[in-house]
Amino acid sequence: MKWNQFTIRTTVEAEDVIISALADIGIEGVEILDSQPLSEEDKSRMFVDIMPEGPEDDGTASLRFYVEEDADTEKIREDVEQVLDEIRGYMDIGEGTIEQSSTEDKDWINNWKEYFHQFHVDDILIVPSWEEVDEKEQYSMILHIDPGTAFGTGMHETTQLVIRQLKKFVTDETQLLDVGTGSGILGIVALKLGAAHVRGTDLDPCAVPAVKENKEANDIADDDFEMVIGNIIDDKETQDWAGYDRYDIVTANILADVLLPLTPVIVPCLKKGGYYITSGILDVKEDEVVKAVKDAGLTLVEVTRQGEWVSVTARKD
Repeated sequence: MKWNQFTIRTTVEAEDVIISALADIGIEGVEILDSQPLSEEDKSRMFVDIMPEGPEDDGTASLRFYVEEDADTEKIREDVEQVLDEIRGYMDIGEGTIEQSSTEDKDWINNWKEYFHQFHVDDILIVPSWEEVDEKEQYSMILHIDPGTAFGTGMHETTQLVIRQLKKFVTDETQLLDVGTGSGILGIVALKLGAAHVRGTDLDPCAVPAVKENKEANDIADDDFEMVIGNIIDDKETQDWAGYDRYDIVTANILADVLLPLTPVIVPCLKKGGYYITSGILDVKEDEVVKAVKDAGLTLVEVTRQGEWVSVTARKD
């Protein structure tokens, strides 16, 4: 299906006023395109260590909306022009121009799937639900993971680094805590390796259905993998739920800047002799994380690398 696309050239200051006025004439679902820098709150919610460089903010903005192919575009354009003229009477709206074009319908929810294909971490195969397993290949483990739109696929080097460490340390008695569990891939790997039980925490409520679906796809019982939404760094309720002196392994594939305050909080969760496996660390941040681990009283066991990413493993003696 084709859609008619309208783009209004305006200013950042006028964005909200124009969007509100468009809603009054029945136009909703407006897309905002501008170069405003991210706020500190926005940055804290993003799981990246180095923010990408964006274009310089020049105060301009584009507002984009879509109407069906058979809509009365001439009437819509007239109504929008009238709205802009009214707003122009009491504030600066910049160019205030309208561009019209047509665009093909896209399945935005599922288009990301074309970039996620099955892959392996050594002898472990990770495959999405929409792909077939090649029966000719031999793997020690096959995981069915659908990351969804909110979480990583496991293809990233940081996740692979943790999986390789889990293969070294998981036993059939392992109690594991996964901080920032996301799609649940690390907890599921641990259980498939023989771990006795997994608990996970995450900040994003989307993790709950993602973990549930991936547990079901891999025949993981609900009682074997529990999770809650909460910030274990500063939320006492989440800390108490996780428990103390309980875990043989704690995994945290997050970011160096999060690992620094997280590490001293994790130490009481570990049993004596328990392992703390961290990842999500750019090589330039390695020394900071190693120092944080040692300052928390843990013994450095191993630093592993893949590309520009680092995993730090430590032990509570």
